[in-house]
Amino acid sequence: MTNLDPSPYLSVVIPAYNEERRLPTTLRRILDYLSQQPYTSEVIVADDGSSDGTAAYVDRLLDAHRNLFLLRLDHRGKGYAVRAGTLMARGEYILLCDADLATPIEEWDRLRRYLESGYDLAIGSREGIGARRIGEPWYRHVMGRVFNTIVRLVAVGGIQDTQCGFKALRRAVAFDLFRRVRIYDDNAPCVDGAAVTAYDVELLYLAVRRGYRIAEVPVVWQYGEETKVNPLRDSWRNLRDVLKVRWYALRGMYTGLDAPLATVVEEPARKTVDTR
Repeated sequence: MTNLDPSPYLSVVIPAYNEERRLPTTLRRILDYLSQQPYTSEVIVADDGSSDGTAAYVDRLLDAHRNLFLLRLDHRGKGYAVRAGTLMARGEYILLCDADLATPIEEWDRLRRYLESGYDLAIGSREGIGARRIGEPWYRHVMGRVFNTIVRLVAVGGIQDTQCGFKALRRAVAFDLFRRVRIYDDNAPCVDGAAVTAYDVELLYLAVRRGYRIAEVPVVWQYGEETKVNPLRDSWRNLRDVLKVRWYALRGMYTGLDAPLATVVEEPARKTVDTR
């Protein structure tokens, strides 16, 4: 089945795990917003092996929205779902967006300006002048700052917020980076329950090593009461991911970082792709 355009201007990738309650509102807002823009677009929902009605809900919308696609995956965590959805995208620019839409889709315009001016990545930041955190408990903010300090010391310096889920990349850059990641690649194991990960740290570590220009852009971000983040479990998982990046780097596992950009291969669009 053909898409709106064989090479849309923007691809929006949404990783989703058991999001049948929040995803309908998010998709409605994103599709409505994109329908008002002067450029072509596509939306890819990367279903991370949901056990609820998430995939079924998206599937029901496919016929009504030619620019909406569904990617069915085994449950291997957010990092794996983001990577799989990104490698399916065909837009000139790729926007990564969480299923709860904690950062409004309208904030894409801020990121877009940096990409169009020559930056390779534009990442949403909940820190810095102009950023707004709405409804976030104080302890979550403290946890975030402690984690960011560890990230800057161990893996990626100079970035105030690596973990905001609102990130945009040039397509060639996105393909280059996601084909080089090691922690949540094709060999990532299946997991139990919600698996919030620090895939962002590895992605940005590689981007810095590759010499890509990164713009950290202050955005609006709203804390969600239905967050899937488990403070203890996910803090340990995220810390483990950061340590893996450093360990992999010391072992020389990120080889060929001076190699040219990976070739981007155009593939025909399909409304539903099932990799399980």
